Amino acid sequence: MSPTRPLHIALVGDFDASITAHRAIQAALPLAARALGLSVEARCLATDQISAATLAQPFDAFWCMPGSPYRSLEGALAAIRHAREQRIPFLGTCAGFQHALLEYARNALGWADAEHGESTPQAARAIISPLSCSLVEVRGTLHLQPGTLIAQAYEELVIEEGYHCNYGLNPAFAEALLAGPLRPCAHDANGEVRAVQLEGHPFFVATLFQPERAALEGRVPPVLTALLHAAQRRV
Repeated sequence: MSPTRPLHIALVGDFDASITAHRAIQAALPLAARALGLSVEARCLATDQISAATLAQPFDAFWCMPGSPYRSLEGALAAIRHAREQRIPFLGTCAGFQHALLEYARNALGWADAEHGESTPQAARAIISPLSCSLVEVRGTLHLQPGTLIAQAYEELVIEEGYHCNYGLNPAFAEALLAGPLRPCAHDANGEVRAVQLEGHPFFVATLFQPERAALEGRVPPVLTALLHAAQRRV
């Protein structure tokens, strides 16, 4: 059953048409909407313009986009925290994955000194650190955890997706960070965490890879379908 009004999706990030993932997101949303018979209206929230008033608007889902460093780290974290605490469906891809982990570390675990290694490389608790091998314009195999939201979305346990990143979860903090309700749900061929989900939340998924790129080949990203279904349930 379609909602009686459009789904309102907040795109958190600083839009730049030169970024492949941003163009892919622009293509993915109408592609998914048509496939699902939905009306979707997306609004880009520039990180340096995010405020309490901005977040109080009736968004049905948040998508934290690639493109770090953001103009405002605090703006991005405020949007992620709002989606997490208000139980609004959330998807983070690439930089969105990195900042979802950082927000959770600071505000759910109380790690006030948690930092992103791209902006604060000398931090003692840089939970996001340089990858051992760059994943800029790299495709790779991913193994999905059975029963997770992302596995349900893809309807298979082994997939291949593309990346454009140099930073990921610092292995030194992975065990402590992911010991509670934030759980890994996808690993690469080397066992590195490449996606997480938040247990007890209607839909909170973050991927280091960029599933939106499927739209550039005319395919609907399965995880976006899942996000829109979660948003639809709120209407």
